[in-house]
Amino acid sequence: MATRFSVPAGTKGARAGAKGVPGLELELERLRPQLTGYCYRMLGSWFEAEDAVQETMVRAWRRSSTLTERAALKSWLYRIATNVCLDALKGTKRRARPMDLGPSSTAESALGGLPENVWIEPVPDVRVLTSGADPADVAADRETIRLAFVTALQHLPPRQRAVLVLRTVLHWSAAEVADLLETTVASVNSALQRARATLDAVQPSEDLTALGDGDRELVERYVDCFERYDVDALVALLHEDATFQMPPMELWLRGPEQIAAFYRGQGAACRGSRVVPTTANGSPAFGAYKPDADDPELFRPWSIAVLEIAGGRIVGIHNFLDTRLFAEFGLPSELRGARTAQLAPL
Repeated sequence: MATRFSVPAGTKGARAGAKGVPGLELELERLRPQLTGYCYRMLGSWFEAEDAVQETMVRAWRRSSTLTERAALKSWLYRIATNVCLDALKGTKRRARPMDLGPSSTAESALGGLPENVWIEPVPDVRVLTSGADPADVAADRETIRLAFVTALQHLPPRQRAVLVLRTVLHWSAAEVADLLETTVASVNSALQRARATLDAVQPSEDLTALGDGDRELVERYVDCFERYDVDALVALLHEDATFQMPPMELWLRGPEQIAAFYRGQGAACRGSRVVPTTANGSPAFGAYKPDADDPELFRPWSIAVLEIAGGRIVGIHNFLDTRLFAEFGLPSELRGARTAQLAPL
């Protein structure tokens, strides 16, 4: 887990502020959520994005004497972050969801796993959405951290990925992006056109729009059904083509029948779980806790579950079996005698 930025030990001018850039440390922290969101879209990994932002902050501080105008700070910082991400992506394979790597499984399929660096990882909304920003901007930002969108981005070559995110997500001009990437406006426009064509071909058709009151009720019903482990009632909330995924397991399922069979079979170990709501990737999410085998009052973390909703039905259930994520989401390391907390705002 990356730490929050602190001035590198021994850096000249550390407490007084870098020459010509007073208050640089505070300004870097103010931009952290935006930078983290950018690096997450580029890398598809929460942990790698955190590391990339930390490296960006350290490089920025050490090179602060080269920044001549405070007004240029943001573009200068994004140039550093882009180079960090492009370096990190050299020689790596694209991250994906289980459903992007092969045909669907059955509920009885073996739960074979793959390494952590294969999968798209979830991102805590609170860490990448700017607090106090215009609601319309926040809604737009949520759309571009959806799991499906971030997965689609991974199909793009790294520089195309940077162009698309900077132009269409962060709304930089073609001239600004050309300057950052040290290329021409014509090259940026061509890369953007190719990137859009690729996204049109790989993005799903589900309309994962902003959630309304009816969707919130749907989420509440899902929580109730899951905690009571009423499988029939739970799968009645699903779309007929709903998918169920569980990274790092390769297994993924399609349709209520297979999902129900899994809950009653291999997935029955999660019976009796309690959940603590949060939000991830612009969607409702939960930290799920299993009862301890030796202490019925103790619940231990096992999964961050992200729900995707469209048309008044749940279209995707993504269970991420990486308990390191609980600390990143600010979730407790265990529950004792606890029931579900109030749903987080959507």
